[in-house]
Amino acid sequence: ATNIKVTTDAEFAGTQRSLAFHFDFRQLWVGDTISQIGGAISGLAIPYIAVTLLAATEFQMGVLEALLGLGFLIVGLPAGAWVDRWSKRTVMILADIFRAAALCSVVIAIWANTLTLAHLMAAAVGVGVATVFFDVSYQSYVPSLVGRDRVVEGNAKLQGSQSVARSGGPALGGLLLKYIGAAPVIGINAVSFLFSAVFLWRIQHREEPPTPDSRRPLRAEIADGLTFVVKHPLLIRLVLCTGIGNLAHSAAGALLVLYMVRDLNLSALSIGIVESAAAVGGLLGALMARRIATLTGEGPSIIISATAMMLAAFCYPLASVLPTIPTLISGGILLTASLVVYNIATVSFRQRLCPPKLLGRMNATVRFLIWGTIPIGAMLGGILGHFFGAVTAVWVATAVGLLALLPVYISPFWNLQKLPAADDE
Repeated sequence: ATNIKVTTDAEFAGTQRSLAFHFDFRQLWVGDTISQIGGAISGLAIPYIAVTLLAATEFQMGVLEALLGLGFLIVGLPAGAWVDRWSKRTVMILADIFRAAALCSVVIAIWANTLTLAHLMAAAVGVGVATVFFDVSYQSYVPSLVGRDRVVEGNAKLQGSQSVARSGGPALGGLLLKYIGAAPVIGINAVSFLFSAVFLWRIQHREEPPTPDSRRPLRAEIADGLTFVVKHPLLIRLVLCTGIGNLAHSAAGALLVLYMVRDLNLSALSIGIVESAAAVGGLLGALMARRIATLTGEGPSIIISATAMMLAAFCYPLASVLPTIPTLISGGILLTASLVVYNIATVSFRQRLCPPKLLGRMNATVRFLIWGTIPIGAMLGGILGHFFGAVTAVWVATAVGLLALLPVYISPFWNLQKLPAADDE
């Protein structure tokens, strides 16, 4: 029999070698980077098609954005229990293939001149549901792949790739939208998901899913994850902070493309350039996350990054009264940098805190609670925009986001130099 592990855990245990030399992590990293680039290039395409090709209203844009996040409300909780029963690598591969197929259906419809808003919304639901399974598996898979002591490094590398993709992808996407049209741009994203699936398939690490006779009823397993999250005094505060922030930002985000096109008079290329320039902040955040946590302490770094994130979000409504492009770019850099610092700190904390057997259910519960607010916020943003206009809706939504700071301001995070892990509980 041959050894299926190209790079063994023993080669990295107790060493400081970069995870870039870890074969299995490298496959995950490369595959994720390719799909992130594809997503960044095509990120503008679906909302831009809805606004320009299908003449969507403010309310319809809210519905479209809500449907993209609806999967977390539909299958968010049971997904965690299912993922804990299955091979996470297999789930991610199947999710990538399904997302590619959903996007290909949109490409074909555009070429056949049969695309409707209903079709676009149905594809959004399909992509959203598959993303639930991919994300829950992804965050639960990293600790088993690299070990709990390397999750911060792993998450920093993955977030760094995401930031690099977003620093150039939107501008390139806007350029491609202008010169080759929406169908090829969406097709690029579909192909990137297929590449991701291929690299995931190359991973040699194999999990041992629990045997069927060890499984408990689905409802009981879901309850385990929900109880772990809700009853942990630090974790529930992070869930409240992120959930309220996502509610507010999705309300504004549902209208941003429409707001930039119709109120700020920006072209697809200009929007792409703004988003790419702002995304440079994400790369800075990925590079600085560990240093900030060391200088300020892990707990305070969460409070500082959350505060910067909520204040920087005001760059969007302020762009209607201040110089548009400079305001969007400068605020966007601060927003994405602080968002990445916050994400690295909170995701790594969750991965270290939770026992391995509960990781899928814990991540699914957290995603359900923090991402389940996204479709609700998007609908509220669409309704606000319908009655009061996009500019007013973006101002109101951004102001509501400040409420997200209360759970972490009134908390022990101020005094925690190092956040607890499972062994500390």
